[in-house]
Amino acid sequence: MKEIKAIVKAYDETDKDSLHAALATVVRVEGSSYRRTGARMLVLDNGTWVGGISGGCLEGDALKRARLAINNSKSTLITYDTSEDDPHQIGVGLGCNGIIDVLFTPLDFNNPDNPVEILKSCIRANRDTHILITITKLNGNWGNLLAGQVIKYTGSDSLNTFEDPGLKDRLNKAAELQISKNTSNSFHYESQDGRSADMFIEILPPEIHVVLIGHQYDVYPMSRLLKELGWRVSIVAELIKVNTKIRALADDIRPVSEFSELFVDEHTAIILMSHDYKTDKRNLPMVLRSNAPFIGMLGPRLRSEKIWKELAEENNPVSETDMQRIYAPLGLDIGAVTPEEIALSLAAGIRAAFSGRDGQFLKFRQSTIHPRN
Repeated sequence: MKEIKAIVKAYDETDKDSLHAALATVVRVEGSSYRRTGARMLVLDNGTWVGGISGGCLEGDALKRARLAINNSKSTLITYDTSEDDPHQIGVGLGCNGIIDVLFTPLDFNNPDNPVEILKSCIRANRDTHILITITKLNGNWGNLLAGQVIKYTGSDSLNTFEDPGLKDRLNKAAELQISKNTSNSFHYESQDGRSADMFIEILPPEIHVVLIGHQYDVYPMSRLLKELGWRVSIVAELIKVNTKIRALADDIRPVSEFSELFVDEHTAIILMSHDYKTDKRNLPMVLRSNAPFIGMLGPRLRSEKIWKELAEENNPVSETDMQRIYAPLGLDIGAVTPEEIALSLAAGIRAAFSGRDGQFLKFRQSTIHPRN
């Protein structure tokens, strides 16, 4: 989401009277690749660009391809194959052993439904998960459909632009499948009369939201790191004790009395970091009443176990279900010492949990880093 926000910002600031632009989007990856599907790059015809589609190896050629798309006023799908030992192939020798499809779409600034405008509408929405369907390639006559067109999927009725009943039905089922899996994927359709259509079904969730409950000095490096990651940060603490530097970073700051008014969803992590035993004990039942799937507690295991024990003795036990979403001690075991290193450990633990990973060294992972087609 951070990359998309940067692209939208650059797009809004572009002098649309003198410049032209194109959007490059990774729509399919087969094998290994530094960037995954959904990676984007905004290219202006003056040579400037924001975002990226690789680790830097494909961007040079992407600039040329984007300019061609702008000049031709037509979307083009380019395949980069780094799996073949072909000296003439862009990106060969990288060792990625992957095939990457990149869609280059010229942007019509006067079209309110161009791809960047649609991304902008997603950002402005209230932390919804969006499903975007991008037409990547068409063979044959598909009427009003065009490669590069993006449709925001909200159910079968949002696919009425697809006049072919077979395509609409198959695409609707494919979208529902990807929603159930919470993963993006490519889609291919062939009609009975020999036409074909390729699309990219993208699941676009909001950024991770981290609620930090506390005002101590370590909240600042934690907030700084989270914002660098592009996550949303809310601070819950006594307002007069919140450092002014933190105020410049946080998206929301409010007292504990207003905690229940915070917007907490399935992408929210809440961290108890007051460094005061009684305060964390008092706040734990409060945060457990929220629907946050991740609740972290600082301090040693014995400290957390003591809190749970005392709450049980006070007839306010932590249920087994709630224990599943409590991470205590919070963080990955990286030997963190300084506040900045501890922030790194905490953020890595949050990312691992939301990704369904255990945070181990990749050298010990038996399967591929990312699922492969």
